[in-house]
Amino acid sequence: MTASRSLHRLTRQFTAFFGVGVAAAVAHYGLLVALVEGAGTHPVPATLAGYVAGGLVSYVLNRKHTYESDRPHREATWRFALVAFVGFLVTWFLMHAFTVWLEGPYLPSQVITTGVVMLWSFMAHKKWTFA
Repeated sequence: MTASRSLHRLTRQFTAFFGVGVAAAVAHYGLLVALVEGAGTHPVPATLAGYVAGGLVSYVLNRKHTYESDRPHREATWRFALVAFVGFLVTWFLMHAFTVWLEGPYLPSQVITTGVVMLWSFMAHKKWTFA
């Protein structure tokens, strides 16, 4: 595969991943805001609940649209779950650091956290989960 073709494929995959990420973020942020603003939940557990909701959306859409994987669900699912678990821990740590230790606002903290976890997830799913 030529370098140009590889770059084109990577760009297409990342664009699809980004689109799926928007759908997952709607689920994640929607639940986060609903729990914090509507139910008075602390941002850290609220974002973790949102992360799980977004993760479910992400698995279904990424498997089909981003990576076009034919890896069997029984294998891809546990791989996805492991990558998602690392992302869950990173989300917990960063949101705890930003909102508890630094006493920052939860939405800007979540935006930064989302960027970090998105880069981790893209590379891990590309190289391992759906490869």
